[in-house]
Amino acid sequence: MHFRFDPARLPAATEALRQEVRAFLSEELRDTPAEVRARTWMGVDREFSQKVAARGWLGMTWPKRYGGHERTAFERYVLIEEMLAAGAPVGLHWMGDRQSGPLLLRYGTEEQKSELLPRFTRGEIFFCIGMSEPDTGSDLASVRSRATRIDAGWMLDGTKVWTSGAHLSDYMIGLFRTRPAGESRHEGLSQFVVPLRAPGISIRPIRDLSGIDHFCEVVFEEAIIPAGSLVGEEGAGWQQVMAELAYERSGPERFLSCHPLLVELIRELGQDGEASAGERARVEIGRRVARLATLRGMSISVAALLDRGENPELEASVIKDLGALFEQELPDLAQELVGLAPCSDPAARPFQRALAHLVQNAPSFSLRGGTREILRGIIARGLGLR
Repeated sequence: MHFRFDPARLPAATEALRQEVRAFLSEELRDTPAEVRARTWMGVDREFSQKVAARGWLGMTWPKRYGGHERTAFERYVLIEEMLAAGAPVGLHWMGDRQSGPLLLRYGTEEQKSELLPRFTRGEIFFCIGMSEPDTGSDLASVRSRATRIDAGWMLDGTKVWTSGAHLSDYMIGLFRTRPAGESRHEGLSQFVVPLRAPGISIRPIRDLSGIDHFCEVVFEEAIIPAGSLVGEEGAGWQQVMAELAYERSGPERFLSCHPLLVELIRELGQDGEASAGERARVEIGRRVARLATLRGMSISVAALLDRGENPELEASVIKDLGALFEQELPDLAQELVGLAPCSDPAARPFQRALAHLVQNAPSFSLRGGTREILRGIIARGLGLR
């Protein structure tokens, strides 16, 4: 195998959408402070998500019969790029639009698609992802939560953790073990649409270092869900999850999570005129912008693969790994170039407040969506190196 990063350009027709999105965000985020913009795709604002839905910007590429709008992957890319660059609070609808919806479109039953997807595109329901578990890290093959077939449907037992936005979501796409692993630990795993208000399910938000209760622990204690909750084939969960993660790892969120800080850094360096920034600052900013442009080109190339219906698992892993490195370096560099410490005090400069949030959160960027070690293992196997 080899990497498929064929050059691709966003079609000229997407420019009108870009201008429309920019005008919308300029109005909606007019008074949004820097530290809130810095949360970007972890930021939650139900009213904002519903306004995005009303614009027809949820499920943009999905079939119209399921509430979608049958627009191109390139148009969706432009929308997401503008949202992240502006620091819009997209966290509530993020998982459903990025991966739960596409997963259901690919593997879900007709009933699941007809019932759930139109409600999501109208901003009525939201999804979270139940993969990680305590003591397993990124090793999804070691999933221990069980789904047992019973007369009433399926009974769930176990625990999921680091489940982003579970306390605000209506449904989880969860990975459970439906039979013991055989020779391969990847066997016996299945995915389910889990209604999170079902009896036997408890959700506990986990407050992170920055004080945000974004992550959650979700406990299943003999929770009963309908028989029609199975997504795809029983036992095919591993293959389905791998296809799903291609959506998660290749998008612009993998290199734009810190973009609001980059904007504030450039603004701060230019406070007293370009000359005051110094030669080193200009060189470092140039390097970062060049890397950003390269990552963006790679990501657009993957968007072209997705638009053709291909599965860019290998390329997505490369973008996620390189994007995390890019983002994790930026907070330290920003503090070094400006010489101001991070500070969350409302009286602090916008640069300091954005920096305070990302200094605390950037270490997690190489964990979400798969650790660096997991990604490099995928890349090595894809290239035949292991």
